[in-house]
Amino acid sequence: MSLKIIVLAKQVPDTRNVGPDAMTPEGTVNRSALPAIFNPEDLNALEQALRLKDLFPGTTVHVLTMGPGRAAEVIREAMYRGADGGYLLTDRAFAGADTLATSYALATAIKHVCPDADLIIGGRQAIDGDTAQVGPQVAEKLGLNQITYVEEIKSLSNSPLKGGNSGGLEGSGLFITVKRHIDGGVETVESPLPCVLTVNGSAAPCRPRNVKRVMKFKRCLAPMELPQGQGFGDLPYAAEYEKKPYLKLGQLSCADVDADLQQCGLAGSPTKVKNVENIVFKAKESKVLTGSDEDVNGLIKELLNERLIG
Repeated sequence: MSLKIIVLAKQVPDTRNVGPDAMTPEGTVNRSALPAIFNPEDLNALEQALRLKDLFPGTTVHVLTMGPGRAAEVIREAMYRGADGGYLLTDRAFAGADTLATSYALATAIKHVCPDADLIIGGRQAIDGDTAQVGPQVAEKLGLNQITYVEEIKSLSNSPLKGGNSGGLEGSGLFITVKRHIDGGVETVESPLPCVLTVNGSAAPCRPRNVKRVMKFKRCLAPMELPQGQGFGDLPYAAEYEKKPYLKLGQLSCADVDADLQQCGLAGSPTKVKNVENIVFKAKESKVLTGSDEDVNGLIKELLNERLIG
């Protein structure tokens, strides 16, 4: 048994250090003003996909990411850790997309590159939006079952439903069992494949880079990353790109996936961000206490007097 797995990953701005120039006048994130990183929960999702690849020989894991040329770094990073390849969904028409337009573009791309995918896995949410909407919206647009807040994939087994509610993609006759974290506890949930999973940050962390894979894939490039006016044949080590097709990452435009321009980018985004701010909480008053009995007793008396404890 082998699986075809698509991992949805995003290159996000590092929101731990948001400055005054983090937002454009149009109300979108100024990504050039912040360092770019692999969205943390997408790494948790990648690990779950790679564990399935380890268990079932012949399984393939491909990354799909939407963004500018530099977002191809997410694909390379995933390949260093075990992914087989990926696709960069990039077009000026996708710029400024909210969750609705993003999920439309991703769902359209999945139908184009892998209509028979068994599993689509992504992080619960991206740190630049914290909406947790894209994964469920992709599932809805593909007509697939979805399981959110996944912490662990427990097993795959033959489905008694034999291709049950498979929605827009053909059923595989398999059931997936996962553990998901909810308020107040955990649930064990089953779903027929194909389906969409979104993975929590509390799931297992992603494995580190593999040195051999770094050496093998470090020259992987998407066409958009090439210097303007140059092709792969104009680069140093051009012969490598002829001998090793896997060094050429997939790249898709709006036209390539037959996307409706009115549902892409700002045109397809009903959500408008008014302002982005970095809020730092500061204590108005503070005291420095030592570990002495006098200081500890004084603190307890103060808390009792203020009726904060007691």
